[in-house]
Amino acid sequence: MAEEEGSDPIGKNVLLTGPPFYLPEFETSYQYIIDEYEVTPRDIAIFMPCAVRKPYSTSPSHRVIRKIISGVFEPSSYHIVIFGTCGIVPAELEEMYPYAHYKYMLGKCKDQKVQADFLRIETARVKGYLEKTHDTYKYRIAYCIGVFREALVQGAKEAGVPIDLVLPTRDMINRIIEEDCPFEEGSLLMDEYLEEFHEGLVTVQNSLYGLYK
Repeated sequence: MAEEEGSDPIGKNVLLTGPPFYLPEFETSYQYIIDEYEVTPRDIAIFMPCAVRKPYSTSPSHRVIRKIISGVFEPSSYHIVIFGTCGIVPAELEEMYPYAHYKYMLGKCKDQKVQADFLRIETARVKGYLEKTHDTYKYRIAYCIGVFREALVQGAKEAGVPIDLVLPTRDMINRIIEEDCPFEEGSLLMDEYLEEFHEGLVTVQNSLYGLYK
């Protein structure tokens, strides 16, 4: 079973390296989440990619995205779920070993086998989490691009549990690509993406709870 939240069995100055999706520590923690961890029901699940800085909530990108979310929804209405090279983990467990004890950037990996393995492993883990939480959420939102997005969408398809709103939209991504962005699909911190994300959240808020103020 995974270590309790906040525990640090290897010391905070020691980092796991290499692709984390291969490591047994991440499979053990994933199985703990699937088999034992009780996810509190919420109206909305918001899926966000993991970040290089740990805990994830301290990263610049997560700070910006979380600020937008909290500006639209009441805290009791949504649940943030982190996914990516870490697997898939409820945000409140971000300090649980090994989620705060690794450093890896898939974007810097050019090995096609590693990329393919990530997509296969992450798709399966997303599928498992969505099956577990089939009745936990009423609505699911995702904010992601690239291979992370591909794994989430494929995992949802295999689980038969749809992600109701995936942002940025494909039209917005294509617009960024056409503008010859040096980072292919750009960054989730781009103004265009963040504005569309906020607009999407407001639309969901209005649909579920009435007029957003």
